[in-house]
Amino acid sequence: PDDTIVINCHGAGGQSFGAFIPKGLTLNLTGDSNDYFGKGLSGGTLALTPPANATYRPEENILVGNVAFYGATAGQGFVNGLAGQRFGARNSGAELVVEGVGENGCEYMTGGEVLVLGEVGLNFAAGMSGGIAYVYDETKTLKSHCNLELVELVHPDETDIARIRELLEAHVEATASPLGVMMLYQFDDIKTHFTKVIPIEYAKMLDLITEYEAQELAFEITKMGA
Repeated sequence: PDDTIVINCHGAGGQSFGAFIPKGLTLNLTGDSNDYFGKGLSGGTLALTPPANATYRPEENILVGNVAFYGATAGQGFVNGLAGQRFGARNSGAELVVEGVGENGCEYMTGGEVLVLGEVGLNFAAGMSGGIAYVYDETKTLKSHCNLELVELVHPDETDIARIRELLEAHVEATASPLGVMMLYQFDDIKTHFTKVIPIEYAKMLDLITEYEAQELAFEITKMGA
């Protein structure tokens, strides 16, 4: 939006860089950051990219520490690289994109969306009771790394695929991620490698909402016809 304040930062972000930033504020960090990056994100946008002269491949190197976006409630976060442990823990409403995460990713998540463009560590989605995660699972390691106590792994439908592409495009726009650009270019060929991770009870609730809305629509159409 035109009224958004954009601040471009360079170097190493310390603990809790960009914590609690509200709607209307965007922080773009070129460099890397420590733990609790984006903690409590509450409507703003955070984007993290490696330096232009970096000699490493971002999707193969950790760019942000542990517990990134802990307790986020709203907003968007983009990490052009890997994250440490407990990425997105207790996220309740933010939209996050990252290129790979360590152990306990999306732990106790209750809402929001997370798109992971690479592998996840052990115990992914432990205690996750809400929200949705999409994981690029070309290596087929997700099932063995995921805590399936509360969630199920399903094949994304057309609506999900469209949403994955939308999040991927936002990631590329925010970070110019080389991996993201390549995945968009090859999207029709690679989209079958994405897996949707969704809490079982949350999925049931969404189905009930969809059914209720369909009944309401049918009632309104019938009323209009009468």
